Amino acid sequence: MVILITLLFASLLSCSFEKTRVTENPFDPLSFKEFVEPDFPFFSTYIDARKIGVGFPENNVVSRGLVILLDDSSYVCFDRDLLRWSVAWTGEGLTKSMLPEVSYRDFFNKKNSVPLVAGKPDLANGIYPGWSRGKRIFNEVRPKGQYSEGFTWGALQKSYGHWNGVYVYGSKVVLSYDISGTEIFEMPGSVRHGDETIYTRALEVGASEDTLFLNATELIGGIDEKSDGENSYIYYGEKRDSVVAVSVVSEGSLSKPLVAVTEGRHLSVSFPPSNLNRKATVFLWKGAVKDLEKFHFVRDTTRVGMPMFNEGGSMRWNDEVLTKGKLGVDTASFVTDLLTLPIPNPWKRNIRVMDIAFMDNNKAAVTTFEGDVWILSGIDDKLESLTWRRFASGLYEPMSIEVYKEDIYVYGKEGIIRLHDLNGDGEADYYENFSDVMQQSAESYEWASDMVISEKHSIIISKGGGLTARPGITKTMTEGFRAGSNHAGVVMRISLDGKQSEVLASGFRAPYLGFDPISGALTATDQQGNYVPSTPIYVIDSGDYFGVPATKHREDSPDPKRPLSWIPHRVDRSPGSQVWVTSDKMGPLNQSLLHFSFGRPGLFKVLIDSTSKGLQGGVVSINSYYSTPVIKGEIGPLDGQLYMAGFNLFGSSSKGISAIQRLRYTGKNSYIPNGIKTGKQGIMLSFDSQLDAIEAFNLFNYRVKRWNYKRTKHYGSGHFTMDGEAGEEVLPVVGSYLSADKKSVLLLILDIKEVDQMEVLYTLKASDGTLLNDGVWLSVNYVESLDLELFGFEGVDLSKLDLNGVEMSSLMKYDPPITRDRGKELFEKMGCLGCHSPGTETAGMYGPPFKGLYGSERKMTDGSTIQADDSYLRESILEPEKKIVEGYEAEMPSFQGILSEPDIDALLLYIMYLKY
Repeated sequence: MVILITLLFASLLSCSFEKTRVTENPFDPLSFKEFVEPDFPFFSTYIDARKIGVGFPENNVVSRGLVILLDDSSYVCFDRDLLRWSVAWTGEGLTKSMLPEVSYRDFFNKKNSVPLVAGKPDLANGIYPGWSRGKRIFNEVRPKGQYSEGFTWGALQKSYGHWNGVYVYGSKVVLSYDISGTEIFEMPGSVRHGDETIYTRALEVGASEDTLFLNATELIGGIDEKSDGENSYIYYGEKRDSVVAVSVVSEGSLSKPLVAVTEGRHLSVSFPPSNLNRKATVFLWKGAVKDLEKFHFVRDTTRVGMPMFNEGGSMRWNDEVLTKGKLGVDTASFVTDLLTLPIPNPWKRNIRVMDIAFMDNNKAAVTTFEGDVWILSGIDDKLESLTWRRFASGLYEPMSIEVYKEDIYVYGKEGIIRLHDLNGDGEADYYENFSDVMQQSAESYEWASDMVISEKHSIIISKGGGLTARPGITKTMTEGFRAGSNHAGVVMRISLDGKQSEVLASGFRAPYLGFDPISGALTATDQQGNYVPSTPIYVIDSGDYFGVPATKHREDSPDPKRPLSWIPHRVDRSPGSQVWVTSDKMGPLNQSLLHFSFGRPGLFKVLIDSTSKGLQGGVVSINSYYSTPVIKGEIGPLDGQLYMAGFNLFGSSSKGISAIQRLRYTGKNSYIPNGIKTGKQGIMLSFDSQLDAIEAFNLFNYRVKRWNYKRTKHYGSGHFTMDGEAGEEVLPVVGSYLSADKKSVLLLILDIKEVDQMEVLYTLKASDGTLLNDGVWLSVNYVESLDLELFGFEGVDLSKLDLNGVEMSSLMKYDPPITRDRGKELFEKMGCLGCHSPGTETAGMYGPPFKGLYGSERKMTDGSTIQADDSYLRESILEPEKKIVEGYEAEMPSFQGILSEPDIDALLLYIMYLKY
């Protein structure tokens, strides 16, 4: 009886603690704690420390900073490139400036700035290495940057020094690096004594044939100095009442390190040659001379022991979050399922997913904009039992994650990090610097945007340009671009050991990648903006240049390579990456290239048209429900379906915050085009399903336009006819034919020429009666004759292509009347709705809201005031860069040639009535 009662009690106890599965993600800003977690020992960022006060080095900027949370509200920023303590301070941390931080609880806040030290600075070093060999060095040793602007970016040459990575051990971190082959481990810390903070650097220094010098701190304006070997002081202040002190305490009696003052401003520690490893602790402090005894007391009584950091520490996040996904209803050939995120979670952490990568056991590693990595398990057909565990944190905007030979690689602004779980407890203990050969500037928009890893084709990464859209550090080179680093706006190949690199292509604004692991084919998208007239899809070959002068990084000036296809602004104004479907379980998408759209949001199938002279092609939308923007994706290894990650921030038409979605093939009929061929006779579209013959033969079911873009310094481009005038050309369809298998339609179109953009809209029916109302957007790079019989077309009357101008004009599209409804339709169709609210909403919008806009007074960035009348609004539509409203950026493309005069009149009429 006692046993039965005990078992019953245990069962009830177990049930009372059973976790509830999360089924909804509320994304309540009030439910999240701060972005910087006080119980995790570091986070990654860039810092501008050039103006932290009198006596500090003026030239002090960090692009790859590791901010370490020390004891009792003290901090140090370790520069991973120069292996130096950039700045140490107490009190508050940094200003809330990083984009992931300002948007952490204010999800659509894009007003980031450059992080500054918010507390009281104590110690700092200038732009020179933290260590040197053989002699003291206090100057920049890296090769100068491409632009002579006072900044040099990138890691030290490996022969000089190398950042290995950081170990996490409880509340401490251990830094691992080497200087000229001598391995060094360092554990930063601090000790509080009264009101004073004394910083410590516990060091294990390997054997070395030469003397090694540690640059401890720099003080400008000292008036006296003192050294006795183990202690050095620089006194300053009008009354000599302030001091900077550095001491070193070592173990053993041989090869003792010494402290010295150089040039009256640099305090350094020298480690003499030794064939043995050395252990020492460096103490650093700045304060009033009257408090010097407090520093001495801490120095004399504190002994810092290095933990067994290389064996892994105890679990930090010893809990898991259980969620239950949602399956889409099988109403179409492709539907989206939702993998519910671990929100809420015990750490009250926001989760905005950036990328997903699968492991061999069907677990997935997920990276977030917050700098975290989570491990997701339980992925199956039903998605009812998903389990999430935190694996890593503190990363620097990690936009890509890959699993290669079961190791997790994360690509962020710090470079490529390989994560190691040293003790098998399910959490990363060592964040290895696998590769930092790519330079990174302190520009917030020089994104580390994408990465793929292939055993056959090495590692390929892409990097964004240094855009001027937000405050930055480097000088403006051209409209829309700051200088950034030598690797801003490029696609690079990196060797599988992470040590060698080459630039494959340059001239990008903000590229994302697509990679076929089987063939090695490499593609990229780019973001519409300055010098990028619309969204392109590029096929990349070594040596290509894609049109942005500020990111050219080459001496010659080749013409920009034409894209495989352009995509109009109103169709996809902001792309993500691409994925090749290597699965055989996605039906009509098998072996296809898919294109991700952040702005739409959604997916496109890329149709490749191979000619004898080269490639061209177009895109068609894969219509489904997408709850949030999609940026990255990967094919699941077991079910062969597409898993997509993304989050919202930059003006997507979606209002969802973040999600992982699965595009699942249901087996139902697909009605999207699966092929395209363009030639002298016209355009051939092939479909997944048979077409209704009557509708296919009806010429009025097709609407075809074409236009060119102009690549200029301005944001985006208008539309231009073949003779360079603003506008679009309507091309009459003079004949339509159905192939023998009824799955392809040939459109005879007059005057096919090479052109940047063509749009083919169609209203058809499948043979089962399903309405097909969609479009194809394509580019024509080459015009060759189509072999019509090869594609199943017989009896085509090519004489229809000889129509004269009168007959052509009779087929031109009728212009509808100017009404508010027409204006509203244009407002939605042209993508205005994604950037401007018809109400008063500003969250997530690039531009100002429209309600009450008409007739109001608008303050411009230059301080002038303008009334929002017809003239101003018309100019804003056609030349948006001329006058920018205060608080906004020049991020709107021109609609010149896109909207006709009647279109603009209708749009202005719609905007006018939004006043009421």
